[in-house]
Amino acid sequence: MTIQTIIKKAIRRLELENKLLTPDFYVEAFCKEAEKAGMSVEDCSQVDRFITSLNTPFQKELTQYRIKTTGELVRYLISKLNRTDSSLCNDTLEAQTIFTKRVLQVVGVLHNKEASTLAKKSIELLNSHPSLAELEQYKQLWINFITTYDDSFLQKLGSFSTVDTADLRKTIEQMKLPSGAKGIEQASPEYTKIVALLVASFVPSIASKSNDKIVKLSHKIAQNPTLLEDTSIENEIKSAISLRIALDKKSVVEMIKALDSVLDKLSHRIIDMIERSDTSTEEIQKIKEELNSYDLDAVSDFKIAHKKLFTIAVALEENTKALSHDLKEHSNDVNMMSEKIAQLEEELQKTKEELKEDFLTKLYNKRALDEFLTQKEAAYERYGHNYSVVMFDLDYFKQVNDNYGHEAGDAVLVAFAKILKKECRSVDIVGRYGGEEFMAILSETDTAGGVIFAEKVRAHVQKARFMYKGDRINVTVSCGVSERSKHVSMKSVIHSADEYLYTAKKSGRNQVAH
Repeated sequence: MTIQTIIKKAIRRLELENKLLTPDFYVEAFCKEAEKAGMSVEDCSQVDRFITSLNTPFQKELTQYRIKTTGELVRYLISKLNRTDSSLCNDTLEAQTIFTKRVLQVVGVLHNKEASTLAKKSIELLNSHPSLAELEQYKQLWINFITTYDDSFLQKLGSFSTVDTADLRKTIEQMKLPSGAKGIEQASPEYTKIVALLVASFVPSIASKSNDKIVKLSHKIAQNPTLLEDTSIENEIKSAISLRIALDKKSVVEMIKALDSVLDKLSHRIIDMIERSDTSTEEIQKIKEELNSYDLDAVSDFKIAHKKLFTIAVALEENTKALSHDLKEHSNDVNMMSEKIAQLEEELQKTKEELKEDFLTKLYNKRALDEFLTQKEAAYERYGHNYSVVMFDLDYFKQVNDNYGHEAGDAVLVAFAKILKKECRSVDIVGRYGGEEFMAILSETDTAGGVIFAEKVRAHVQKARFMYKGDRINVTVSCGVSERSKHVSMKSVIHSADEYLYTAKKSGRNQVAH
């Protein structure tokens, strides 16, 4: 096989994976195709050569991180150099623990029994020097709480004044009613609590400000509390809560981007300082002398700036000396800190990935599936790349929950997700669409290919042994298949696959309809 053939296959691989033709993606695809063809290319083994030039402890550590590209190796080396003083890390960890306890104390006095109880137990856990397993267990309890929290009881709530999102108490105290309406003081205690909870649910917990749509809805309900008895207001309330959640998520993404930028700049700054550690003290001394020689009378506004810059120069001089000394005298302590920094980076990456991952099945969630569908649609419209959508729904899943409990139902969902992962190709996308319903997006696949895939999954499920606490649970799945080229839009193909799924259900279940 020639180099030209490998180049063509590499470009074809990028097209099938819907990746841009960037240098990094192209090198990765080219090296995979070269390895597949049994051809040895020197540029594809650069990372291995660099790793073998390091000492044995570093080589053993690098095997755990599965570094494949030069960029990943550089980021690893930066993380080794970007070190922190161990005493500062301990102080920071202690401060974070105290801060967490204070937040939990605040949660403990809020008007939610389940959250208060869990907060008190979490404080007791922190006071008992917990293990990583215990911390992970309580983290899952908090995740379960936030994902199962049901605020449907707020549907009959009425708010009687313009909502002040920064002061819930002030909102309650200033409640007013239209003439002839029932006063809040005459309402039942339960009704009063629901009022407070609904108003609080509209207030973003992370974002710095609310949204005009949320404020208008709050005012609308306040002017006419009886609207809550009208089913037409239900969707508006759900939309407002979803918008509030979206504001919080947007703020989190912005915070993460800002943190990435700061850490990147800090890493380059520290590396530059270390590379010039032998001469940096002299250079900073020159900066200090130059600052001190400025004519302050010439620019009156420069006095304050000069004072601050001179202070910074003095601090840099002292800190550079201390840094050089620490790097030479405490290298062992610094090496121990590198693992902690790597763990923090992994947790940050995990947090980013969780935004598109279903917490139970670890498949893509509906939000991620919608994004992938948009990408597939763009490739179809521009290049004519066909794709198929397969909808899956576990048959009689409610009976599983009723007969064996929700834990058994969760176990079945996780087991089915593993079957989907096993049966799909690397270029296919599978995710949880909602409840017991799943979706597969099959690249470059027509209806016939989609039916083959769906039938493989159906047969696998029928033969599988779904066990829970010694009991075998009989599980089957119904499937609906539709391809893009037979429909006028992306929404139409999804609707078609869903209709075929309904047909499979109606026709007796445990079958594939197309």
